[in-house]
Amino acid sequence: MKIILLFLILLGVVSGRKTPLLKGLPATSTVEENTAAGVSVCDFNVTVSPLSSEGVAILPTIVNSNPLTEAFDIESKGGLEYRVVTTGNPVLDYETMPKSFDLHIFVEDTTGRTDLSILTIRVTDKNEHPVFRGNMAIQTLMIYVLEGTRPQCIYQVDAADPENAKLKYSLLPTTVPFLITESGAIFSTKEFDYEKDPHCYFLNVTVTDLDGLNSTKTVNINIININDESPYFTTKQRIYRIPEEQSPGTIVANITAKDPDDEGSPSRLFYSIQSSDRYFSINPLTGVLQVTGRIDRDALPLQLHPNISLIVQVEDSPSNGHASNMEITIIVDDINDNPPECSPSAFRKEVNENTAPGTFLIDLRNYCKDIDVDPSNNQFNFTGLSGFGSNNFILDSTVSGRLVMTGTIDLEDPANPGIEVYTLTVRVQDIAHPNYSNIIYIYIRIKPVNEFFPVFSTLSYIFNVSEITKAGGGTRDYTNIFWISPTKGDVRILARLDYETTQKHIFIVQASDQEKFTTASVTVNVLEVNDEEPICSPNFYSFQIPVSLAVGTNINSFRIECQDRDSDPRSFRYFINEGNENNHFTFSPSAGSNTSRLILASRFDYESGFDTSWIYNLRIYITDDNLLSVRDKTTHLIETGTVTLSIRVIPNPTTAITTTPSFTVVTRRENLYSASAWYVPFVVTLGSLLLLGLLGFLGFLLVTWVRTCCPPAGKAHRTPLINAPEKKKPKKDVVVTMTKLNTIFDGEARDPVTGRIYEFNTRSGARRWKKSNEPLKPVLAGQVTSSATDNSGQGTDRAEAASKKEPSEKRKELTAATKPATKPSADQDGLRLQKQKEESEGRGLSSAAPQGRN
Repeated sequence: MKIILLFLILLGVVSGRKTPLLKGLPATSTVEENTAAGVSVCDFNVTVSPLSSEGVAILPTIVNSNPLTEAFDIESKGGLEYRVVTTGNPVLDYETMPKSFDLHIFVEDTTGRTDLSILTIRVTDKNEHPVFRGNMAIQTLMIYVLEGTRPQCIYQVDAADPENAKLKYSLLPTTVPFLITESGAIFSTKEFDYEKDPHCYFLNVTVTDLDGLNSTKTVNINIININDESPYFTTKQRIYRIPEEQSPGTIVANITAKDPDDEGSPSRLFYSIQSSDRYFSINPLTGVLQVTGRIDRDALPLQLHPNISLIVQVEDSPSNGHASNMEITIIVDDINDNPPECSPSAFRKEVNENTAPGTFLIDLRNYCKDIDVDPSNNQFNFTGLSGFGSNNFILDSTVSGRLVMTGTIDLEDPANPGIEVYTLTVRVQDIAHPNYSNIIYIYIRIKPVNEFFPVFSTLSYIFNVSEITKAGGGTRDYTNIFWISPTKGDVRILARLDYETTQKHIFIVQASDQEKFTTASVTVNVLEVNDEEPICSPNFYSFQIPVSLAVGTNINSFRIECQDRDSDPRSFRYFINEGNENNHFTFSPSAGSNTSRLILASRFDYESGFDTSWIYNLRIYITDDNLLSVRDKTTHLIETGTVTLSIRVIPNPTTAITTTPSFTVVTRRENLYSASAWYVPFVVTLGSLLLLGLLGFLGFLLVTWVRTCCPPAGKAHRTPLINAPEKKKPKKDVVVTMTKLNTIFDGEARDPVTGRIYEFNTRSGARRWKKSNEPLKPVLAGQVTSSATDNSGQGTDRAEAASKKEPSEKRKELTAATKPATKPSADQDGLRLQKQKEESEGRGLSSAAPQGRN
């Protein structure tokens, strides 16, 4: 709105319309600082145009001030009279605000006439009261002083005069132990004691300027109590008496104390027992002393020292406080709380029969006592002798406790009840109340006099015992077959009985009473039982057979022979329990003989897939029940022997013949061997390595000798025996078949593919081609290679891998492309063919050597 008015005023000035409407302005006026709101500063009138029927359109308004302020406003006095008044917001301050303000007053009547005039207001200074600053200016000041603090400055009063006049400070009342300096510093004048001095002081601090104007504030000074006094005990009693065996929690004393620092308020003290003690504890807050452990006056150390001294301490702080100590003594009184005890509580006494009456047996008082300390509580006597047969005994007196015989006991007397041990009871009892007591047991054994020899119920004993009766087991120090209980007479078997070894055992037993003895004969007849299992030889065997073996053949002429110590040779039955896949194997005869042969029952069929396993692990059971009927087999013991056979089926060898020109076909034969002959490849490999090393060394010597004896001719006369090719050597395709050989070849067969005769070992199944005088066909020059002499690890892997594959997979063709060589002459061709033949024969023998590893 003021912006709009200012715009209109400027617009009027520009247009040249200057019509004075404000009467009494411009003007200059003064106002005193700190003037309250609503005080008139200047009065003025508004003169309107006669044409203005409605008077003023815009009331006189302060549209601007220099500097800006809201400390002034315009009020209407009625009609067209107005006045400028103070607003009190903000309050005028000569010291902090501008000293002069120019107010721009604007008015407009209804005809559009406007007037703008300036009222200058000057602020005049006024002497003001001094003012407090800081905390004292906004609140009552609280000052805290610790008791015991030495006199010192406790507060600095901060006051100021608006006119920057010098101020004077004063303090009331003057009787307080405080003073204030000219600079306004409040000092304490004494060292305060909280327990003696007032706890709080109220001071009036007055600040006055040179004209006598002043301001006053109240200062509240509180004296803070500190822990500077030690607590003291108010309990006067120092000696207490309690009986022993008080239950835990029993209150012995109520220890009280006070702290001078807590005068006028409940003391907060902490109680504790400083001396080591296991009988009492004190409540740390209330000071109640009570029993916490068992107090036994009759046990050490109270038995000798019944007085317990405690050091009780009271503190006014759990830590680092003031403390006081007090010693109290607690006297423990004895009570009759223990019965008389006897050690041992049971007595055993042996008395020979026919002992004379009046014979002294035992003095019980020597074994009994009452541990109560007070003599009036540890006196006791013996009463109440009782028990079956107690009429034969008597206590000499109730005080002494001496037990004596009153009659004669004869065990052989028919009138005697036959009791060998008399059980007597005696009560040992306190004389003092409450008359605690215990029972003593006395066992009197009447020892018979040895007058008779021991007597067996019979002079000889005969027992029939099966040979399979379970034995108890002997020890290293006791190796007999039989053992007799020294107290019961039970005869036990410690070692296994064997009818086939001993059919009857006779021995003598002796009964003794340490002085006299007698003997009896014991005969033990051993009853035969079928407890021996057939034992066959061999019980394990491993061999190899060719896949083409004829049905009905006694495999490798193998047979087993069995023996049984307790069975007839005709009682054996043979059957294959495990591993006989497709039932290729059987034994003949299958029963009724102690020998039987292994027969091939059906042919192998691997080509159709009917057979897949090349290794058969047979488990043969031999039972001794052939002569038993079906009903007897359910009641008689049957023993079983076992034989394990490992049979490896060897596939037929095949030879791949290649007629491709410029190719050399090399056959490497592979014989399978028993896994148990692990040492064969190791020895062969080691021997081959040594032989190769020797041949290499001899070749080196031979080359050296040739060069020495036959030096090379001139280059012009040098003629090669074989024309070397101008290009690289042609590579030859090589077919390699590895044959692992065993030692002895005792069988022959014909290869169905090639028709050639091969030899095989009937035990291991190893094969090789039978030697022939047929000349080798001429072939092109080539080199026979073999990987059998590779490192042992690789050879082993290939041998094992080959043995798991079918025969058709055991041959691998290794081919390499060859390049044509320069055609040699006829003489040279003949020489090369002859040399290749000799090398082929030599290397054929070399390739037949054992290679690889088992």
